[in-house]
Amino acid sequence: MVNIDYTPLGKMWKDVGVIEEPREFIEKGKRMSEVKFQIEQEEVDFGGRKLILETGHIARQADGAVVVTYGETKVLCTVVGAKKAAEAADFFPLTVHYQERMYAAGKIPGGFFKREGKPTEGETLISRLIDRPLRPLFPDGFFNEVQVVCTVLAHDQENNPDIPSIIGASAALALSGLPFQGPVAAARVGYKKGEFILNPLRKEITSSQLDLVVAGTKDGVLMVESEAQQLSEKIMLEAVKFGHSHFAPVLEAIESLCKKAGKPQWKIPELPKAFSELKSSIRKSIEKDLRKAYAIRPKLERRDAVAECWDKVEAELGAEATSKTISWAKRIFSELEHELLRTDILEKSQRIDGRALDEVRPLSCEVAFLPRAHGSALFTRGETQALVVATLGSGEDEQLVDGLVGDYKERFLVHYNFPPFAVGETGRLGAPGRREIGHGRLAWRALHPLIPSASKFPYTIRIVSEITESNGSSSMATVCGSSLALMDAGVPLPKPVAGIAMGLVKEGDKFAVLTDIMGDEDHLGDMDFKVAGTEDGVTALQMDIKITSITFEIMEQALEQAHRGRQHIAKKMAEALAEPRQELSSYAPQITSVRIDRDKIRDLIGPGGKVIREICDTTGAKIDIEDDGSVAVFGQNQEVLEKALAQINAIVGEPEIGQVYTGPVVKVTDFGVFVRYFGNREGLVHVSEISTKRVENIEDYVREGDTVQVVLLGFDARTRKPRLSMKAVENPKNPSSSYEHTAGRPDSKPSRDGKGEKKTKPRASRPSSRKES
Repeated sequence: MVNIDYTPLGKMWKDVGVIEEPREFIEKGKRMSEVKFQIEQEEVDFGGRKLILETGHIARQADGAVVVTYGETKVLCTVVGAKKAAEAADFFPLTVHYQERMYAAGKIPGGFFKREGKPTEGETLISRLIDRPLRPLFPDGFFNEVQVVCTVLAHDQENNPDIPSIIGASAALALSGLPFQGPVAAARVGYKKGEFILNPLRKEITSSQLDLVVAGTKDGVLMVESEAQQLSEKIMLEAVKFGHSHFAPVLEAIESLCKKAGKPQWKIPELPKAFSELKSSIRKSIEKDLRKAYAIRPKLERRDAVAECWDKVEAELGAEATSKTISWAKRIFSELEHELLRTDILEKSQRIDGRALDEVRPLSCEVAFLPRAHGSALFTRGETQALVVATLGSGEDEQLVDGLVGDYKERFLVHYNFPPFAVGETGRLGAPGRREIGHGRLAWRALHPLIPSASKFPYTIRIVSEITESNGSSSMATVCGSSLALMDAGVPLPKPVAGIAMGLVKEGDKFAVLTDIMGDEDHLGDMDFKVAGTEDGVTALQMDIKITSITFEIMEQALEQAHRGRQHIAKKMAEALAEPRQELSSYAPQITSVRIDRDKIRDLIGPGGKVIREICDTTGAKIDIEDDGSVAVFGQNQEVLEKALAQINAIVGEPEIGQVYTGPVVKVTDFGVFVRYFGNREGLVHVSEISTKRVENIEDYVREGDTVQVVLLGFDARTRKPRLSMKAVENPKNPSSSYEHTAGRPDSKPSRDGKGEKKTKPRASRPSSRKES
């Protein structure tokens, strides 16, 4: 109800029925309007902090709207569902959008337009994270469009908005009246010093051995996403159980909120008798042909045979068939495919390609596949193939990320590409979609715990995975291929990383866990469970299911089978390349790391970066300077490195008494000559120090522009000006050339073997050491 001050205009509006009963509301002598809100709240302690769910205050025209507050992080989650499905709809059009507003952290967006644009990679990943546990909880046959939007309104820099977004989206759906079989809750789990941490703060995650997000209902788990520091399968399973048990109060809070503010449930119309008749007709027509089609092992031949079955259905429907009838037929055809595959697996333990339930497909591993790449590998598993390339770069190649939590740089990048030809189809080529971004991030999580720090390997590392064939789990092929490519590039990985995808078929209490699932088993099965890690433990775990939940018994069996499968794949990978190469490719940039006094950083950079730009322009090197005085110099060859180091040394080093330096004569006077002897430093060679003979005319011995050698005799006690000598060059103290002089050079960082300055050696030749297994 809208309450408006009682004015003649307000009375007129009331009389014509525009508003309800007006009300006079006077505050400090002013007439004001008042809006009444029916606000409902639920509050629960969640990980030692208050989680507040509120509805009825914001976005009241949405079917469901909830503001979730956790700490001082606030997320508005809204849901709107179309009242009718499209006439020919044959799939569930659910879209989830997670969006961050820079004002949430008190920031103004960068860029020319100064406003938020297309979703960032982080927003896309969290959109997927929210979508995955919600999608399985809508009933089969519900094809109305549903849109979920989660907007971050405030970020306290401590509590990540992803967990509140999942909870808020679930609560909004539960309130909306849509046929949602929830609610769902989620939790983040950390692990440190043998203890699990519920919803660790951002600063706690950095020192945690585990970053795991688990979501589910009170009956079981729906989704898991994690990165781990080589933890055992037992610890990973216990982490999932820990998170699931601790978000139970959140589920109760959502249910309580629904009792107070929930909308009436939507009614799903029952399928007419014509649907059952059509189902019986299609089954009778193509069941035998479809069963024969799924007995064909090669993917493309099987696909063509299945397509012929569908062509037969279309022919029988006839040209007069309506779009609704065709939509029903597609649904029936898909249900029949599911039934045939699942029956063979559960009753006969028979898979499409004839493998045992725990058997991995044939493998082939090849390294040094591309001649000029810094590192490359071709990993083939059955009909899935990934060409993975590793490229090494300097600090200039790091990715700058602008986010709510502040700007930071990322030196390890994984990019995943999935072109249409990988599955024998035509399609649009363009910017990476949600799937490509998600699969790339999963591979990043699997490898990131093993990537050496910048102090040990000061390169920016980029991985690109080109999926050239696909028939199941190309993301895990990316993990395996990336591990080989990194080792081929000479990146010192402590252990190789292997990954595998597990599947599930479940009917009632009967279930079967499948190792190394194919595309059809993924599409027609109930679970996609991906596990990556080393021989010492798990580094990444991702689980998505298509049913309402799975038990911990199933998860335990899946983890055990995945462990055996990973060990098998790792052995085949080791036959191609067992450990990282000791030398880098000759095409990779070389690097030397040194350390300078922090007070000299400003001198090396120069005003507006003038000095360091000049060094880079004149030598061709790239130079990265850290706040602690670490300087990394990148060059394509040793000559470039030496030139750059000489110029750096001339700026930040200090000349040493008794050393020989070479430089130009910049000025000739009656009493001597001035020589630029150390970088831009100049000193006087007195006439008495030019030669051992008596000098009557200086220009008989040296002229302006000549290059001469001088010895630093010392510094004037009063003026601290340097005293140089040309005649002392014949018998200097510890003579050396200007570049060979080391006393004034910055301290070098220790190398990997602890023997002084660290220089990565180029690989002289790159044999095509391809091995197949």
